[in-house]
This record gives sequence, C-alpha cells and structure tokens, in this order.
Amino acid sequence: MPGPDFSFESAVRALGASRVAGVDEVGRGPLAGPVTAAAVILDPDCIPDGLDDSKRLSAKRREVLALQIAQVALVSVAHASVAEIDALNILHASHLAMRRAVAGLTPAPDHLLVDGNLLPADLPCRADALVKGDARALSIAAASIIAKVTRDRIMVDLAQQFPGYGWERNAGYGSKAHLAALTSLGVTPHHRRSFKPVYNIL
Repeated sequence: MPGPDFSFESAVRALGASRVAGVDEVGRGPLAGPVTAAAVILDPDCIPDGLDDSKRLSAKRREVLALQIAQVALVSVAHASVAEIDALNILHASHLAMRRAVAGLTPAPDHLLVDGNLLPADLPCRADALVKGDARALSIAAASIIAKVTRDRIMVDLAQQFPGYGWERNAGYGSKAHLAALTSLGVTPHHRRSFKPVYNIL
C-alpha cells in the first residue's frame, strides 16, 4: 500500500485554507491509561521524509520522526483521562482529546483533516473526516506519530509506578500478561473501569 501524501492538504489549501492541521488519536483500545490526541500543521516546504501511519513504523523510527516533526511543524498534544473515558465513553473521550489538541495550536488552524469516519462536535473550523487518514494524509500521519510516541512514554512512566502489568511493553492494551496481572495484582487507578475485562474483575 502506498504511503500518505500531501494531496488532501494541497486540495484544501487551493481553496484558500492556509493552516491545515492533521488530527489523530491513539489509545482507544487499551484497558489502562489516557487517550491521547495530536494536531499537527506541517510546513509544505519542510516535511520530514518517511512519515507514515504510526502502526507501520518501528518504535525507534517513530521516536526519530517525532523529533523531526516537532522541529519543523506546529504541534499540539492533549489527553482525555481515565475518569473522562469512564464518564463519557471512549469515543466521546477521544473526541474531547482531539478538540483539546486542536485548541492548543497557535496560530489556530483554518481547516482540519481528522482521522476516522466521525468528526468531533464543536470543532472551531471546517473539517473533513478521512477513514484510514493516517495512511493517506501526511499531516494525519504526523499527528499519529506524535500521539503514539507521547502516549507510549506516559505508559512507560506509569509502568514504573505500577510494575507487573507490562505497560512499558503493551502500552496498556489487554495482552495475555496484562490480563493475568489484572487477576493477580488487581485494578489500579489507571485502569478503565468501564472496559469489560476491568469491570468483570471489579
């Protein structure tokens, strides 16, 4: 499958937008930790080589690219907490994190390209939803890399405070080791209580 390109951004810019932000989130599926979103406005004249859907890149490559993106692009990262995920549900919490990431960009974007098939409500400007956008649009790919690297770091930090769940390796996803640890060690404050495997243990 070919990698993402700048055609979506260019089409929107041709219609008069000057600051097109790609928006993506990571962490809908895990049993623990926040959901993290990033919004990135790339400079069309200075796009790092090798941007791709974060899932198609090694952790090492993501780290390198995240640094390069931060040096040449406008970047904002935001989260929705475990409490917000449990209160709102994961879809609405993901959209909340996305809205927060967009709100953190200065200067503000005038058009958004959002990964997925649903746009968050109350966005501050025009927006398009792009299914599998992280594999199609470079600015969404950049956002996916930033969000993934940021969230993985958070989970490594949390793993040091709550050892035994393997969060430094599984990023909070329900791996075999994580599920076994849930049964033997119990539920932490960072577990999503509304998620079935956690709820069932409680």
